[in-house]
Amino acid sequence: MDTRPDAPDPHAPTLTERRPPWVVFTRRDDPWVTAGTAALRERGGRVFRLDGREMREPASLFAAFARALSFPGYFGRNWPALVDCLHDWHGHGGDSRDAAVLIDHADALLDADFTGLFVSVLCEAAWKANLQLDADGIPHEDQPPFTLHFVFLLERVPPAAFAPAARRGADVGVAMEDGRLTATLTGDDWPEQSAPAKADPSR
Repeated sequence: MDTRPDAPDPHAPTLTERRPPWVVFTRRDDPWVTAGTAALRERGGRVFRLDGREMREPASLFAAFARALSFPGYFGRNWPALVDCLHDWHGHGGDSRDAAVLIDHADALLDADFTGLFVSVLCEAAWKANLQLDADGIPHEDQPPFTLHFVFLLERVPPAAFAPAARRGADVGVAMEDGRLTATLTGDDWPEQSAPAKADPSR
């Protein structure tokens, strides 16, 4: 591990490296979001924006994802299908599948009874996309990994307010980092690769 004083924090949120945290809750005007999305676009990645006000119910949430990310017609519009379509996403026709999904007006989801499940689903999809490991923790030979992260952008609600709901998600661990709430998967079922891998700028 790089221990230089100016070395990047390996646990800090990222939009360009294939590592956790997978989900971040932060202020709408957080400069980290602007810098991260710019860096992702420079590498050929895409940034998708959804409106949390249109996602107050599971049915409308699935519709919003299907529309924004152009899911295939066979998308089953349920939680397992959302995981499958996100981590097996075939991209946007360019050279890179790397992506970040930003949810604007995410305050609207604070009191939704499915928020914990939603966060868990996003974490699982990101874990699978970024690492592409099989059940034995071995990388898939025919499924190259790609960066995929999710950001909830908040206007009025402080990020910490989402901690109780996020913790209710299966195997979800949360932490506060520089005023941002981060979420990732914990436990033996979710191994991580040993070193951070960045989105390939040459793809």
